[in-house]
Amino acid sequence: MSDVGEPRIDSAGHKDAADRASQAARAGVRSAAHATFHLTRTYPASAAQVWKALTDPDAKARWFGGPPSEMEMLERSMDVRVGGRERARGRWKGGTVSDFDAQYHDVIPNERLVYSYVMHIDDHKISVSLATMELRAEGSRTTLAVTEQGVFLDGYDDAGAREHGTGLLLDALGASLAG
Repeated sequence: MSDVGEPRIDSAGHKDAADRASQAARAGVRSAAHATFHLTRTYPASAAQVWKALTDPDAKARWFGGPPSEMEMLERSMDVRVGGRERARGRWKGGTVSDFDAQYHDVIPNERLVYSYVMHIDDHKISVSLATMELRAEGSRTTLAVTEQGVFLDGYDDAGAREHGTGLLLDALGASLAG
């Protein structure tokens, strides 16, 4: 689960990767794998509606994170302002805990949101990322362009899964706007 980040994850797969990363760290093997990706979605909604889905806690809870049947939300908080923080922490059915901890750096309503975030799986820091979301109004539609630059730590080389998961989250955002 990441804001724009972690997919509706298969907890067993992420736990295995986190375990490998933890074993590598205990063995003194450290690594940092860097990745950047760009995704774009166009939604049949105004920029104000897309902005609300990104920045309003109740609206964001409808699309960001795991479904209640698969994840118990342990903590959710959101303060969208420069210097504000967001946290989403949940336990998957298999017992794995994912933790998204973000800080906002640039907040321009209906136009741009820039934040950095750290992801943990259980007690293992797996990544640190910088995400930029840019909204562009196009009549009654809005295009959301997402760029994420991340570093995946100590054996947790999972950039492809992060990009895929972000795409799933953006699709869930679209579904929440449609429904």
